[in-house]
Amino acid sequence: MKFNKQLENIKTYEGGKPIELVIQEFGIKAEDVIKLASNENPFGTSEKVVKAIQDNAHLAHMYPDDSMREIKEALAHKFEVQTTNIIMGAGSDEVIAFAINAKANKYKKVLTARTTFAMYDIYSKQIGAKVIKTPSHQHNLDELLHLYKKEKDIGIIFLCLPNNPLGECLKKDDVFNFLKQIDDNTLVVVDGAYQDFAAAKNPEMKIDPKELIETFPNTLYLGTFSKSYGLGGLRVGYGIGSVEIMTALYKMRPPFNVTTLSLKAAMAALEDEAFVAKTIENNFAEMQIYEAFAKSNKIDFINSYTNFITFTFDSKQNSTDIAQILLKKGIIIRDLASYGVNGIRITIGTPEQNSRFLKALKEVLTT
Repeated sequence: MKFNKQLENIKTYEGGKPIELVIQEFGIKAEDVIKLASNENPFGTSEKVVKAIQDNAHLAHMYPDDSMREIKEALAHKFEVQTTNIIMGAGSDEVIAFAINAKANKYKKVLTARTTFAMYDIYSKQIGAKVIKTPSHQHNLDELLHLYKKEKDIGIIFLCLPNNPLGECLKKDDVFNFLKQIDDNTLVVVDGAYQDFAAAKNPEMKIDPKELIETFPNTLYLGTFSKSYGLGGLRVGYGIGSVEIMTALYKMRPPFNVTTLSLKAAMAALEDEAFVAKTIENNFAEMQIYEAFAKSNKIDFINSYTNFITFTFDSKQNSTDIAQILLKKGIIIRDLASYGVNGIRITIGTPEQNSRFLKALKEVLTT
């Protein structure tokens, strides 16, 4: 059977290896497996979220309110925008797909950093759009601007701030200066999946959605409940942009795209900011331990503004070999070899998980 030709050049997205497969392949007990590969919240989710799911489980057979009025009003209050500026998605991934389908095609290209969230590339190629990438792995605004002016027919620019899978971020003022040089007809997507982490670490990195979309009406801000709120398994994301952009994106949205229980959970998550604060506080306290380990063991790392950290190796070490040895020990991390990076991405876990990982990595590096 023949399929659309553009599918031939698309690599299937691979998430972190499931715990169940590690148990099955290596005969490891479930309690001995730790997953530090998918940037999930190591503390699970808020007790308020668990209660909301339990209290509303009897509604699982019912379609959600397709207007999603309640959650949009809550987000509008949080970010001081209007409900008409918000669209909900099954994870922010879905909103990315909406944007690409609305603005890119075989004549309109997509511009990104060389190493960034894989779904920008995958969704673009699905519709036959060409993806232009910078020479540098990390975000380099000079390179992005050079390519933007050189290519002329860029439909969308993606800025992943902070960047997944590397962890770097850009200062807001630098981003705004860049945006001033972009044509009003080019859509710029600022993916803020990890923005609450970045803002907590350095306020200069904070991008406020209201200020962004009011200053630059051609921008779309993305947010998610998957990281600090701990709802990765429930798939709730959102986009914030002008009414003009929302009107176009809503034409891409399927009905009932976020489930009834997911919406209830997201509402409860918004009501427990103390849980989020605890998550972020633990994250950066533990990240300092990772950084100290890297320095003492002469490992290069990227200064991270997220809930993960990237270690990179010289030619004497191979990231794939390291990841595989750790996997056999029941420790799941993300090998970045598929991105052309000789490095590993490690989600910052609980103190106990981090201690076990660093001890195991030390053993790997010294044998």
